[in-house]
Amino acid sequence: MTDRPSGHGFAGWALTLGGAGALALALIAVAHAALPAQIRPQTAQAADAIADPEPETDPPSGPAFLAFGQPVPGRKIISPWGLRKLPWEDHGRLHAGVDIAAGAGEHVLAVAEGKVVNRGVAMGYGNFIEVRHPGGLTSFYAHLGSVERRMKIGTPVLAGTPIARIGNGGTSTGPHLHLEIRHDGEPINPILFLNRRFQTPADLPVEMATNISPRVRIAYVSTIPQSKREIMQEKLDKARGGKRHRRLPHDLQLAELALRNSAD
Repeated sequence: MTDRPSGHGFAGWALTLGGAGALALALIAVAHAALPAQIRPQTAQAADAIADPEPETDPPSGPAFLAFGQPVPGRKIISPWGLRKLPWEDHGRLHAGVDIAAGAGEHVLAVAEGKVVNRGVAMGYGNFIEVRHPGGLTSFYAHLGSVERRMKIGTPVLAGTPIARIGNGGTSTGPHLHLEIRHDGEPINPILFLNRRFQTPADLPVEMATNISPRVRIAYVSTIPQSKREIMQEKLDKARGGKRHRRLPHDLQLAELALRNSAD
């Protein structure tokens, strides 16, 4: 809901319990993008740092049916596709795209050639733009600071065309881009497309990109919205039942530490 205009960097926290219950803290930026229906996690693990998608080592020669680049070159994916649990949530839910940390106002580029098919403002997503590509694919960019004025519905774009700017709109915890790749309207894993080229429609890894790992990443953000802070505090108070030193369950220990370290 998510993954944006603001001129500050975006950092968050990934936390995990280790050893005899000691808390280890690893820095990671995450953002809250609009997510589909709730899914109960099987196991909860801490989020890993995510590197940029690897380019093809030996890209095939000749013209490609479809070639994908990066929407914000040089910036890292910091929250991947898959099941994710934010501090104020009870269960894991599908993060239907990837989040890319970037400074407010940076250009967002079309990842592949296509045509603008939608733009506007949506609850949770904030400002967004959607581009249709060959092969039944679309790319969806959300939490934007703004969409370029010339990007009207029906406007053709080439890969690398500036279409918007990074922002912090919708339900978001800091400037970043939330990017989804969809096939026939259904979200699929963008990491299997970015920085890759496909010679024919049959080469598109659509089936593989629908797979969802049962692993749930526990994501903690550097700035927690006030309304969510109140929800988290309520859960902590209820779990303690008035006993200040009562030991909390694993997830709530992590939530408490995230709340304590979150910027107001």
